Amino acid sequence: MDDLKASLARPIQIAEQVLKWADEAQTCRQECQELKSRIERVATMLRQAARADLYERPARRILAETETALDKAGSLLARCRGGGGLWSRVFTIIPAGSFKRALSLLDSSIGDLSWVLRVSNYAPPDDDGDDHIGLPPIAQNEPILFLIWEQIAVLQTGGLDARADAAASMVSLARDNDRYGKLIIEEDGVPPLLRLIKEGRADAQESAALAIGLLARDPECVDLMILAGVCTSFAKILKDAPMKVQGMVAWAVSELAANHPKCQDAFLQHNVIRLLISHLAFETVQEHSKYAVGAGAAGSNKMSIHSVLIMDKKKSSNKHHPPSATDMSSSEYDGATTSEMAANKPTTCSTTTFHHSHGHGGHGGTTNNSNASSLCVPGTRQHNALLSVTSTTRAREFEDPEIKAYLKSHAARALCTLATGNAAVCKSITESRALLCLSVLLDKAAGDVQYNAAMALMEICRVAERVPELRRSAFKPTSPAARAVVDQLLRVVDRAEYDDLLVPCITSLGCLSRTFRATETRVLGPLVRLLDEREPDVTVEAAVALAKFACVDNFLHVDHSRAIIAHGGAKHLVQLVYFGEQAVQTAALVLVCYIAHNVPDSEDLAQAEILTLLEWAWKQGCMAQDPVIENLLPEAKIRMELFQSRGAKGYYY
Repeated sequence: MDDLKASLARPIQIAEQVLKWADEAQTCRQECQELKSRIERVATMLRQAARADLYERPARRILAETETALDKAGSLLARCRGGGGLWSRVFTIIPAGSFKRALSLLDSSIGDLSWVLRVSNYAPPDDDGDDHIGLPPIAQNEPILFLIWEQIAVLQTGGLDARADAAASMVSLARDNDRYGKLIIEEDGVPPLLRLIKEGRADAQESAALAIGLLARDPECVDLMILAGVCTSFAKILKDAPMKVQGMVAWAVSELAANHPKCQDAFLQHNVIRLLISHLAFETVQEHSKYAVGAGAAGSNKMSIHSVLIMDKKKSSNKHHPPSATDMSSSEYDGATTSEMAANKPTTCSTTTFHHSHGHGGHGGTTNNSNASSLCVPGTRQHNALLSVTSTTRAREFEDPEIKAYLKSHAARALCTLATGNAAVCKSITESRALLCLSVLLDKAAGDVQYNAAMALMEICRVAERVPELRRSAFKPTSPAARAVVDQLLRVVDRAEYDDLLVPCITSLGCLSRTFRATETRVLGPLVRLLDEREPDVTVEAAVALAKFACVDNFLHVDHSRAIIAHGGAKHLVQLVYFGEQAVQTAALVLVCYIAHNVPDSEDLAQAEILTLLEWAWKQGCMAQDPVIENLLPEAKIRMELFQSRGAKGYYY
């Protein structure tokens, strides 16, 4: 704004100089006086603008146009001044149209300056009480720009009702097309929207958050919003705001992260991940008593989020042993049993209730150490704080169930997009035991909440597949949260109902293939049965998941290959390779190649005539051109020929 004030100095100086020239005019005096009257009005408005708090974006453009108009008027008046004697005045020819154009430019500048003063809440309304600002001349060629400017100005200077209406108008503009959205961002519409999110009424906050989410069209737009402070504003709302507003903010977070993954780390740094998890944990974790790892209140078999966090803190304080040589197998985990872990019950003081309520109150499950310790000592101040937090929690408990589901759905969706491909975010999620919350939602929730929980688990599992450290810490078989996740994934896959949950759950199990021991026989059966599924996308995903069990990167690939054969996988794969669609054929043939490479001496493979199948596939050009198959098929074929030729008589007769 200081730069804007400084930029007003030059047009004011030009106006004063041009007014002197108008008084010195020797020719075209009538036209010069008309110019002078316009310039005086412009100069008056410029001085008003110097004392006003202007809306910067249009003000800069209007000042530039005003300076141009004054320069053109000044050039005309300079030619009319004389000073060159009689001959100069005789031979000075000024076309009549020049004065008309100069007057028109000055009139436009007057209209523009009047408009920017009005939208900046400086000039009073018209005498007739009409508060409509009107269309400024500068926006005649682009009316939508005027509308955007006006709404942003109202967001900056209007009352609560006016700002709420302006936010709703922003939503309509941002929803219409990408160009309007980019104009809103370019014209500095994001900062007043963020202020409204923090300061406005609930409906205005919701509209502002919706507008921010709609403006997240591409990485460039998201970058600009991050620079404008969207992370800080969203974190404040997720801590303390009506649940419906928090749900809309969670949706906006998911939109920003989906359109520009680089913003994931920014949200992580501003504690948004933990805040979203706290909303998932609200009225979720306590229901999941089956996987309780510690005692809660006396006689209670339900696990509070506080006990889970203490359990995590205890585990993180222990020194981890270096991974063994069997890192690629499920033996990378410690050998503690579930009963042994359950024996390590956390000891809590009377702060458990406070922490639990505090986390659900929107503080992301984090606690203030000084407050927590002080609550163990009786005192009026601590008692009042406890009552305040308890009151907030009770208000949330009596919220409409649809709004609770709305918030959980968008919180899970936000965690899904934030976790996509980001190991740091996934580490933060798994350390907070959000896995337990997601498994409960996958089990007990419905609709979008259940689907978004499944998608969030899938993205976390995808990252864990490629990040051994995350896989070891979050998905070791002795972990109650990991067991809960696997149980729910298997429940969906074993049910085998073709719905939105089936494919992400299949994908998740495939990504976790390296975490299962050879004795974990319950996983492969349901996946093998899905090879007989009629839906191609399910069949493909099942074959891809099984290939992750059978690939040589999996330390137990031989055991898993034998288990796939034992569950009848060979006969299903033969049918898929011969008669399936192209995507199904490719996925099935990759799995066949892995199994043939791992257990070429299998009698079941010989009876299924897998060698004949591989020879047939070798002759199919479309399959041989696939880079994965091109690498796997020759070796699998050679190994099958070697072992089957040795025992051909035993296999076929």
